[in-house]
Amino acid sequence: MENQKVKIVSRNLNLWYGNKQALHGIDLNIYENKITAFIGPSGCGKSTYLRCLNRMNDLITGVKIEGEILIDGKDIYEKDVDEVSVRKRIGMVFQQPNPFPKSIYENVSYAPLKHGIVKKGKECDELVEASLKSAGLWNEVKDKLRDPGTALSGGQQQRLCIARAIAVKPDVILMDEPTSALDPISTQTIEQLMIELKEKFTIVVVTHNMQQAARVADYTAFFHLGDLIEFNETEKIFVNPKEKKTEDYITGRFG
Repeated sequence: MENQKVKIVSRNLNLWYGNKQALHGIDLNIYENKITAFIGPSGCGKSTYLRCLNRMNDLITGVKIEGEILIDGKDIYEKDVDEVSVRKRIGMVFQQPNPFPKSIYENVSYAPLKHGIVKKGKECDELVEASLKSAGLWNEVKDKLRDPGTALSGGQQQRLCIARAIAVKPDVILMDEPTSALDPISTQTIEQLMIELKEKFTIVVVTHNMQQAARVADYTAFFHLGDLIEFNETEKIFVNPKEKKTEDYITGRFG
């Protein structure tokens, strides 16, 4: 693991919802251009931790966060850091596909135009095409870019959401159970897409599906009750876990 470039570091990260502590002193390195999967039973803190990485928890009242999250060496929770700029660098794809109630074209172009990444016209057209190609969706929608994004199938909607995340040229893409609402064929398409996208992006995925983690992730982190129990190369986590609790979870003794 040592020769990999570290993209994100969290140090002694603690989080409370009101009086309830949901994360306990998480220390974790996430490597650049790799897929890191977070596994663990429901309510174990994996999605909470994921949302710390783009400051989405800031939007919840009563949340208190202590510790550091460094992205390329800069703590994203420092006073001088604007959470909007953090979210531009760190794209997010949610469990339920959530296209805007706009055309396919506008779904992809909205944020880049708003952030001034591109100008209207040819430049924007090229970005929309490139983003849809990266998300493996271009050939299916190129003749219906003016149709509503909501008219697509579930799997296509999720790829549209990935195209939308890619369009602002982030460094990192967070995926919170991106295939849990999809059928097996769409799931396979998204998994293949994730493997292609890590050439350009660092990807962090929360998944309930251990087979998915085994198939796509380079590294896997196992969370339990707000603690990070174990983190290692995926193969080691699944074949030879160091912690009994990890082994029990992976072999289905609890979860």
